[in-house]
Amino acid sequence: MENKRTLVIGASMNPARYSYLAIHSLQKHGNEVVALAKRKGNIADIKIQTEFPGTKNIHTVTMYVGEKRQLEYYNKLVELKPKRVIFNPGAENNELAEVLENKGIEVIEACTLVMLSTGQY
Repeated sequence: MENKRTLVIGASMNPARYSYLAIHSLQKHGNEVVALAKRKGNIADIKIQTEFPGTKNIHTVTMYVGEKRQLEYYNKLVELKPKRVIFNPGAENNELAEVLENKGIEVIEACTLVMLSTGQY
């Protein structure tokens, strides 16, 4: 099982939120997780960051915030150069997808939880 270091944008401490479930599932599947949100906190042993990580070597970004809240991330995502960005249901953004694809970053519209549970991650 390959560790695909994953940045979760829109991390939530609410156990009913999909980003919360995804973080646990990512870890269970052996992936290192970096969590980003507007509010500080912890999900299991992961500290939620409120500033975009300067970290490189992020394999995948999984998006759990809506289109309007993604504007501030356009340039940062391009600079981060992940291998792919997953737009989960409700986070689809054709404009950002086009920007990323033009920079050679794979764009996937899918559910991270489904991808993990079916071995497609």
